[in-house]
This record gives sequence, C-alpha cells and structure tokens, in this order.
Amino acid sequence: MFNIEEFDIKLDTDFIGRNFIYVDEVDSTNSLLLNGKEFTQNGTVVLAEHQTKGRGRKNREWYSNSGQNLTFSILINEYINPKLINILSLGSAVVVAQSIENLFQLNVEVKWPNDVLINRKKVCGILTESTSKGNVINKIVVGIGINVNQPNFPGKFEIAPTSIRKEFKSEVSRERLLSELLNNFEEMFKEASEKPKNVLNDWRSRCKMIGEKIKVVEDDKTKFGVFDDIDDDGFLILKIGDKKEKIHFGDVSLR
Repeated sequence: MFNIEEFDIKLDTDFIGRNFIYVDEVDSTNSLLLNGKEFTQNGTVVLAEHQTKGRGRKNREWYSNSGQNLTFSILINEYINPKLINILSLGSAVVVAQSIENLFQLNVEVKWPNDVLINRKKVCGILTESTSKGNVINKIVVGIGINVNQPNFPGKFEIAPTSIRKEFKSEVSRERLLSELLNNFEEMFKEASEKPKNVLNDWRSRCKMIGEKIKVVEDDKTKFGVFDDIDDDGFLILKIGDKKEKIHFGDVSLR
C-alpha cells in the first residue's frame, strides 16, 4: 500500500503533484488525464497501483505487478510550447535517471527515445501524449512506468527488464522515489521552458549510444548507421555513410 503521508512530507514542489490522485486500479493513467474532464489542475499527478490497459509507445502493453512499482502520469496544461513535447519526454528520462542515482547510487543511462536503463536493462519507460483544440495543444501528459520492487519478469522482451530492487539488492521506498522524482521533474520543466538546450545536453551526457553503430526499425523499414546526435527538437540524427538523416520515431538497438 502506498503511504501518501510519507510521500507528501518529502514533496517540495510548487505545482507538480500538489493535486495528487491515488487510485487502486484504472485502465490507463495517461488516458484518465488526457480524456477525463474532472482533473484540470496544472501539475496534477495520477498514481495507479494497477493499470488494466497500461501502454507504451505504439500501443504496446505495459505490464506491472500491482503494488510493487510506480505507474503514474503528470498533467501539464499551462504555458505549453508545442516544441516542449519531445524535450519533456527526454527530460523525464533524465529526471528518472537522476532520481535513481541520487537515492540508490546506481549507474543509470538513457536510451532514445524514451527508455531508462540500468546495466543495459530496462527499468523505466516513458510515454508523452498530448491533446489539442484546433491547432493549439491544450494538454501534455507524461506517463512514467518504473519497475521498482518487482522481483522477476516472466516472458520475452526486446530489451531485458530489471527493477531497482534487483539492481540495488534490496526493497526500496516507492514514496521516497516518487517525491524525489517529482521534485526533480518540476526543476526540469522550468529548465525545459526557459533553456531547453540544457535539458538536451543533460540527456546527451547520459546516453551511451551516441557515436555507436545502431539499427533503427521504423514500422517495416530497417536502417543502419551511426547515432550521430539529437537535434534541437530531440530527434535522432542517423549518419548513413556521408549523409545524415533525421529520425522522428523508431526502435533503436546496437548493431
């Protein structure tokens, strides 16, 4: 059971998580904030112990043991810059990595476009979505799923999963981790709004794949090249021979 008092006492934010919704079960925390009309306060956080239709990119299912992990979403509906969506997604990965390092001294890296890894195994996925009225984006929702205390992961995966408990060799406080993460998220959001290049540089410093030979799978297309960099909008720059190509989405792996 998530201890809201233990979480709240360590939360040190102005608006992120100040409206905190805890639910035992929901189809998807992202869907609740994207489609629901009852939660409108900027910075609202919805945490669910279990999602019946949790999802990652490309509508892939996200499985998570009830009561052992953190599956939550953050609502941003004020001061929205459309270019912020990608940067918030990359920045959120940095925030997760930074928070895990701060609390547990583990070596954490990020992987384009939305994964967080410990020892090359996936500990977190991020799904950033938005809604619009006309041509104006009116909501950004950042969904974050972190494997915290789950001891094992049956099944087959493209990237081997892990949890903080498995890497830290001990069960950890979900409450302490979530408050640390939301504190850092608010700082990152302010930085992304004012100095987005700083957020992108923080991400670059944590990505060990830059400069490596990679494979990119986009739907039914596969491309090979060198991960050259990310651009100012957070898209991957793939170097193929003497040419460079911008990649907007895809699954990336080392060759």
